Amino acid sequence: MKNGSKKMILADLSLLLVALFWGGGFVAVKEAINSITPFYMIAIRFGIANLILLAIFWKRFKNINWQDIKISIIVGIFLFLAFSAQTTGAQYTTAGKQAFLTAVNVVIVPFLTWILYKNELDAYSIIASVFCLIGVGFLTLKDGLSINIGDFLTLVCAFLFAVHIALLGEYAKKVDTIVLSIIQMATASVLALVCALFTEPVPESLPANAYFSMVYMIIFSTMLAFMIQTIAQKYTTANHASLILCLEAVFGSVLAAIFLGDVFTPSMIIGCGLIFIGIIIAETKLKFLQSNKKEAEVKI
Repeated sequence: MKNGSKKMILADLSLLLVALFWGGGFVAVKEAINSITPFYMIAIRFGIANLILLAIFWKRFKNINWQDIKISIIVGIFLFLAFSAQTTGAQYTTAGKQAFLTAVNVVIVPFLTWILYKNELDAYSIIASVFCLIGVGFLTLKDGLSINIGDFLTLVCAFLFAVHIALLGEYAKKVDTIVLSIIQMATASVLALVCALFTEPVPESLPANAYFSMVYMIIFSTMLAFMIQTIAQKYTTANHASLILCLEAVFGSVLAAIFLGDVFTPSMIIGCGLIFIGIIIAETKLKFLQSNKKEAEVKI
């Protein structure tokens, strides 16, 4: 096996781990959002994670230049915006539902990379988008065409995460990935703190039952997840990364059902199924059907 292939396989496995961390993050956010406001939550999780990484990797900043800083801040701004929409939306929708809606970014990324970087856009991406769009309708629309504010914010978050993934796919190959991870987290933390100071009351204390959720978010869903994602995207494409990361929807939904008792209605189950089919189409381009057809022809 070539060295490049080994690195890509390792990157894929690393991104799968990130998807698991983020899947658990939906549960952690839902548990903590009742105890701490959204912007303070983002400021704390990214701020502490950033300080830990900075203490470990401070030597990597010796040769930093303005280009590294500028790119990292741009990526960090979209990271902040995505998490602002997601964390605020968590107050108004279920963790399992939010996990699937966030995964819609998987069909947005190919269109973004096509627009931004002129990457090839194929028919499978368009078909996958249609399946996901219909699935989102089943999952979110109630009483006609009304949509929950939490669902809407989560869809905004999906778009912003798609931009974040597309930017990482482009810049992770040009910038020191550790520096990029740290500065993007610092940017998200500072922006969240500024917004919190102007819009939210200062939390007097954090309830004991929220500590585990915050520790999980800081260590696993933030520090480890974004460092691993940033490094892994150096060795794979943005489209491929988004497809693996969308598995957070599966992990998030399962964990939400286990730990939070989320219940899915029949229409929501149909919606999740359609989104999952769309993800499979985008990921595999139905190559497994072509393989089966060739095997059948050989047997005949």
